[in-house]
Amino acid sequence: MIRTAVASDVPLVLAMIRELAEYEKAPQEAVATEEQLHEALFGANPALFGLIAEDDATGEPVGFAVWFLNFSTWRGTHGIYLEDLYVRPEARGGGHGKALLLELARIAVERGYARVEWSVLDWNQPSIDFYKSLGAVPMDGWTVYRLTDEALTTAARR
Repeated sequence: MIRTAVASDVPLVLAMIRELAEYEKAPQEAVATEEQLHEALFGANPALFGLIAEDDATGEPVGFAVWFLNFSTWRGTHGIYLEDLYVRPEARGGGHGKALLLELARIAVERGYARVEWSVLDWNQPSIDFYKSLGAVPMDGWTVYRLTDEALTTAARR
């Protein structure tokens, strides 16, 4: 079962974000707080949206997806950028990740959005294979760039 995240899910989502950071070998980078996550998801101007995957048999939360809107100037409409999708290891293979992605696709189509996009680490072959099985294609020829921390501060001062 997939449901929209509610405010009481914030501690759970943050815990799974940290589990994802461990899996992606970057736990030191997961520094978000419950307050920040709550404000992004449920503040006066929410810019982040969340879905929770629950085990059908137990009702226990086993995964999540958080996303936000992007915009395609070429298509003239919004899209969904999937920031994180995570299913706990003991629940993998149960269709929860697929259900989360299919729900995002449904939301995009229902709202007239042009696409759903996300990034995947080059070494994460199980996820790459999973995404391809759903018909997703890699955006070859594009490289993600990022300004953060000291580089961001330096750039802002120029």
